[in-house]
Amino acid sequence: MAKIVVTRWIPDDAVKLLAEVGDVEVSPADRPLTRAELHEFVAGADAVVGMLHDRLDGALADAAGPGLKVVANVAVGYDNVDVPALAGRGIVVTNTPGVLTDATADLAFGLLLAVTRRLGEGERLLRSRTPWSFHLGFLLGAGLQGKTLGIVGFGQIGRAMAKRAEAFGMSIVYTGRSKQDTGAEFVSFEELLARADVVSLHCPLTPETRHLVDAAALRAMKPGAYLVNTTRGPVVDEAALADALEAGEIAGAALDVFEKEPEVEPRLLARDDVVLSPHLGSATVETRTAMAVLAARNVVAVLAGRPPLTEVKP
Repeated sequence: MAKIVVTRWIPDDAVKLLAEVGDVEVSPADRPLTRAELHEFVAGADAVVGMLHDRLDGALADAAGPGLKVVANVAVGYDNVDVPALAGRGIVVTNTPGVLTDATADLAFGLLLAVTRRLGEGERLLRSRTPWSFHLGFLLGAGLQGKTLGIVGFGQIGRAMAKRAEAFGMSIVYTGRSKQDTGAEFVSFEELLARADVVSLHCPLTPETRHLVDAAALRAMKPGAYLVNTTRGPVVDEAALADALEAGEIAGAALDVFEKEPEVEPRLLARDDVVLSPHLGSATVETRTAMAVLAARNVVAVLAGRPPLTEVKP
């Protein structure tokens, strides 16, 4: 039987699928494994099911040994995977696109509402039992109707975010690798920053997008604009974001991902104009199960000598 290792808990439905084609070992640690622990854990594996916090690279393949055939990343993004190094060793790499689109777009739009309508600030006020009373100037936020949403990265999640924004009466501008056949307006990144009332990030993390939103980009945004990030933390320079908020260069930010996750820039934690959530973009029972099952189906296919469903090519 093939040896299949899973670097952290996954839903039972996925484990059952894997168990049909091999002996499955799931890490008992309720935390990311250290690099040394990860390499020890994968020794002798035919398949590795890894998470976005695992570094899945040539060193891992060497630690696993020559029998490793497939590395299945339980995420749509694969910035944690050295695809060329694995492919060069004849190892198939897969990810989990498509199944988390709606859940992540829902979360992104929820963050947009939370930061523009000051929902986190209002809840903290109530939970602290601070005295309050209704009046017309109390906790005023920003409406969305007639405003412009700027989407950076117009893949499946970006397009799903656009549909939600259109339902709220927003107009859409976007930037990405290419112009698409859509009703939204394709603009440069610079024009998007200048026009958008909310900038929502949906681009993959690459060397080109690391710190894409830096001090200069934040200065280019409208003073009343908001930033939403549900893609990968390092797309935003968190220190520069804190500086911009302190200087009043933008109105607020909502983040589900962080530059040095799980750490958060301390100055952001102290601000009422920032909404934070702990990487919950795909965190529904249905979506996380679908992600794990897709990863498992990819492993099953490769071990059976069939093409994977969602291969990542170098």
